[in-house]
Amino acid sequence: MKLICSKSNLLNGVQIVSKAVSNKTTMSILECIMVDATKGSITLTGNDMDLGIETIIEGEIVEQGAIALDAKIFLEIVRKLPDNDIIMETDPSYKTTITCGKARFAIIGKSGEDFSYLPVVEKKNSISISQFTLKEVVRQTIFSISDNENNKLMTGELFEINGNELKVVSLDGHRISIRKIQLKENYETKKVVVPGKTLNEVSKILPGGADSFVKISFAEKHIVFEFDNTTVVSRLIEGEYFKIDQMLSSDYETKVKINKREFLECIDRATLLVKEGDKKPIIINILDGMMELKINSLLGSMNEDIDIEKQGKDLMIGFNPKFLIDALRVIDDESVDLYMVNPKAPCFIKNVDETYIYLILPVNFTTVS
Repeated sequence: MKLICSKSNLLNGVQIVSKAVSNKTTMSILECIMVDATKGSITLTGNDMDLGIETIIEGEIVEQGAIALDAKIFLEIVRKLPDNDIIMETDPSYKTTITCGKARFAIIGKSGEDFSYLPVVEKKNSISISQFTLKEVVRQTIFSISDNENNKLMTGELFEINGNELKVVSLDGHRISIRKIQLKENYETKKVVVPGKTLNEVSKILPGGADSFVKISFAEKHIVFEFDNTTVVSRLIEGEYFKIDQMLSSDYETKVKINKREFLECIDRATLLVKEGDKKPIIINILDGMMELKINSLLGSMNEDIDIEKQGKDLMIGFNPKFLIDALRVIDDESVDLYMVNPKAPCFIKNVDETYIYLILPVNFTTVS
């Protein structure tokens, strides 16, 4: 095999597919990136058997062939080469020479016979969504998935399609994040649970243009994302997702409208007194026209008042400050509405159209004087 391509094209391609290369595996072939120039284009592939990414890059194929190269070494070499054209050549013993300007590397590759290309999946139905929208939806929900592998469903996000609406849901047992997106067409009803890792990686490699689209296709056990010259295939998480609607309520005893930036900055200041791993709650005292925020820790105490618009009863309630910060950071509105019932019931942060809903469970606290 002999290829010539620009450093920028090769580096971009290698960075994209390396997101799907396994770090922990007993199969060394899964630690490789496949460079395939046997079908008239230069295709790079990474696949850890749960997530596979394939991208086509521009370049000249002087001699057809294919080689599997250790992803970590390959990426570092390409990253540190000068900004010139790169020539890659392989010989029958899989020795691969990478030349760029006066730099020349020789590494040993593998035949790739055992390499697993992306599975061919039967796409039963597809939707189209802007790259910008998908990136935003993931950003606005991914923080509330669980990293606890004991409950697989919580490590993924529900993608539910009803007509022209896509609903994305994540939860970790302490909070729920919901985003609803209007699609341009009506689609068949569909419910799948997509691994959080997949969504994280897709979000990172998506250019994110508002006028560029992602085609998302669903198969029985896989989801496929196609954009630009890249295809991502991921296994779905099997099982029935939690009945979210039963956890949502429109009842409230106290409603607060508050400036989002002021609220976020105040909580952020309060966390200066909380060590990592310390579970000190922020205590919120809601009164007429005013919200008082207090935190008390071994490092000291802080309290601050913020102007609010209040409907309903006075209320004192405690929260994990991180959960409030995570939700507020991804809301773009100037002001937010909080709906609460009592100190033991969930707080809802949502807009009038309910295009976003964040449910946060309160925590117990002892009153600070």
